[in-house]
Amino acid sequence: MIAPAESARSPLAKPLAFSLLAEDAATDARRGRLSTRHGTVETPAFMPVGTQASVKTLHPDEVRATGAEILLANTYHLMLRPGAETLARAGGLHRFMGWDGPILTDSGGFQVFSLAHQTKVAEGGVVFRSHVDGSVHELSPERAMALQLAFGGDVVMALDHFVGLPADRPAVAASTERTARWLDRCVAAFREQGGPARGASLFGICQGGMDEGLRRESAAVVAAADVAGCAIGGLSVGESKPEMAAMLEAVTPLLPRAKPRYLMGVGSPEDLWNGVARGVDLFDCVLPTRLARNAALFTPEGRVNIRSRVFAERHGPLDPGCDCAACRRFSAAYLHHLFRANEVLGLRLASVHNLRFLSRQMEAMRSAIATGRFGTARSDFLARYRPVGAPAEG
Repeated sequence: MIAPAESARSPLAKPLAFSLLAEDAATDARRGRLSTRHGTVETPAFMPVGTQASVKTLHPDEVRATGAEILLANTYHLMLRPGAETLARAGGLHRFMGWDGPILTDSGGFQVFSLAHQTKVAEGGVVFRSHVDGSVHELSPERAMALQLAFGGDVVMALDHFVGLPADRPAVAASTERTARWLDRCVAAFREQGGPARGASLFGICQGGMDEGLRRESAAVVAAADVAGCAIGGLSVGESKPEMAAMLEAVTPLLPRAKPRYLMGVGSPEDLWNGVARGVDLFDCVLPTRLARNAALFTPEGRVNIRSRVFAERHGPLDPGCDCAACRRFSAAYLHHLFRANEVLGLRLASVHNLRFLSRQMEAMRSAIATGRFGTARSDFLARYRPVGAPAEG
């Protein structure tokens, strides 16, 4: 058994609590608050992704300054390097990465099925070769719990079986049923390994592909399980926006009203507004920071490429309405120059801007829900923001 992180042994450790503060009358949008042993999270909220115990290019203080209150860390990557034993000896993931707020650790299931090599699935778990060095590893529901509890995460995720698209219905049905069986084992292992006493909380994951019936069955299983929250996985993996909306509309009404709902891997601004309208409380995605490192920045009108020459002589902020560290101090022309000159500072400032843009959207949603203006605020945002691939007006 992996030793627990030092920070997870605190006698003051308390598991997660969720309070609903307001609900929108016209949609399923909710305003809430998550309380964990490492602080509170106002919801709806977006979680920046610290894949390898780091939000790429950013110091934890910079991440915090964007408005982020909770981070996601990746079990698949952390089990490969630096390894659970190193993290436990370091005193846990919080101390290791210098982040004192809540952390949600994923189970590694998505990465095992999307990144690893020579993956072999059996009822006991998954055997795979690392994409880093080809070494052989095994991940089972029990191992996923042990790893995450060793990391010291505040929220730990059940191991699920993800099947990429396209996939036939029998394959999706088999993976959905296996996800349900693995959830039972995760719940048992979480208890046996002392998860509640360590101050951790377990979330289950709904699967089901693009099949509404399977989605409903999976949602019912998670809703009935002894978990603190309900996640929706296997979306934003290549399906259309209407397909994702249909799956959310099939799932969220079946999930317990009193538990937080987490839509995994979704981070486009328009998807956040639409997900909240359908009852989602938490989101995560690498998108904002990955786009930033590739010169794509969010603005109220949509994404722009800061490398474009139209910004070479724009000596005001990229977004005059943004209060991020990039827009408050630097011009669009300066950001353009940094990217053209391949300066690392450009990656950092762009990442700060994109994370702050999403935090500002979540702040606007929380305020709108609390004051009964969510429908209007959502319509105003969607009328102005043009997603990538949307036709230009006029």
